[in-house]
Amino acid sequence: MAPEETRTTTSAPHPAPAPAEAPAADAHRPPAPRAWRTRLVVVGIVLAALNLRPAITSLGALLEEVRDGLGMSGGVAGLLTSVPPLCFAVFGVTAPRLARRFGPGAVVCAGMVAITAGLLVRPYAGGTAGFLAASALALMGIAVSNVLMPVIVKRHFPDRVGSMTGLYSMALALGTSLAAAATVPMTESLGGSWQTGLAVWAGLAGVAVLPWLLLVRDRGDESGAPERRAATEGRTARVEPSAPLRITRSRTAWALAVFFGLQATAAYITMGWMAQIFRDAGVAAGTAGLLLAVTMVMGVPLAFLIPRVAARLPRQGPIVVVLGVCGLVGYVGLYLAPAAGAWAWALLLGVSNCAFPLALTMVGMRARTGAGVVQLSAFAQSTGYLISIPGPLLVGVLYEATDGWGVPLALMAALMVPQMVVGVLAGRDRTIEDEAAARGPRGTDRAHGVGD
Repeated sequence: MAPEETRTTTSAPHPAPAPAEAPAADAHRPPAPRAWRTRLVVVGIVLAALNLRPAITSLGALLEEVRDGLGMSGGVAGLLTSVPPLCFAVFGVTAPRLARRFGPGAVVCAGMVAITAGLLVRPYAGGTAGFLAASALALMGIAVSNVLMPVIVKRHFPDRVGSMTGLYSMALALGTSLAAAATVPMTESLGGSWQTGLAVWAGLAGVAVLPWLLLVRDRGDESGAPERRAATEGRTARVEPSAPLRITRSRTAWALAVFFGLQATAAYITMGWMAQIFRDAGVAAGTAGLLLAVTMVMGVPLAFLIPRVAARLPRQGPIVVVLGVCGLVGYVGLYLAPAAGAWAWALLLGVSNCAFPLALTMVGMRARTGAGVVQLSAFAQSTGYLISIPGPLLVGVLYEATDGWGVPLALMAALMVPQMVVGVLAGRDRTIEDEAAARGPRGTDRAHGVGD
């Protein structure tokens, strides 16, 4: 390969025949498998992303039927909408350790299997406890995949983080909106049983298992040293060594974690309760599900566009503010005219929910090394989802206590203000490695990353 030939010529003016044969051998061996694997990784990322939200939005579309079928109170339903962030916080923190041991591809594959099994079992588990347990299994698979997707993007596409994060985010938004829009009509066409309407999404998750089964054996390349990958691929990229980072001492990491938590709070309140808000305002069930789908589908084009724009900007604060203002206007509109302006509020909240792909993009931008990305992704997502747990539960309690949506909507609007503040702080042009270096070496700290 060209870089190897350049180094050989520099060190030895008259190279021997043997080194000249090595590039030819390398050129003959890796390109086809590498190109095939890269395409497979892209397919795997897209299919995995499609399955990271249907478990949640399909439930949101049928929440009233599930509540009636299982005899849930408003408080228990609020607890149900808090289960996703709880599982993401608890299980997401284990992703780096699992990936270090088994490889990111193998862990994502296991995650897709868990999603498939959980979605298939939960409608028929019997009772609220069984429903919650099966949901937790599916959400466990989503949690580890959530954390490792930015890592896989950084590893396989280090020069295209923005565009690949956009593709992944767009597929995630597409899966989210598809489940929201199609669950109710699909349930009706399949006989009207909410169990069947929820279980059918296990099929999509099962398809996502297939490409990751082929990538499980690819652990050696995923977990291998970056120096070996650079040599194999003929690149001369500058590889920085992994250093232990005390990530809890990074202000940027904390700002990003809180931003992630507040945007997740808004997202899960929206996915869990928005359809019910419209239904209580007199909107038909099918239309309410369609409005939720519109909110989710806004993320399809914007989730592809926003990461690409954000990756070109040194500071992402202006984007944070625009998204936050859209959320504020949307919540005020839901309070003043939920039915009359339903489509406008759905669109505005859909724009606001695109804080999620922005947060994922900032995870890749606020760390320079692969190990840093793993640590920051796990910390920001686990801590963020932990922060978001009370939100959906509190909304359910307030809704039942006040018998209306005025107080819950006021809470949602109020949370937009700190979300914008910490988002601006997280969007500053700095990295966690630089902050760690500024605070001095921490040789006794343990790195929690997979390594680059």
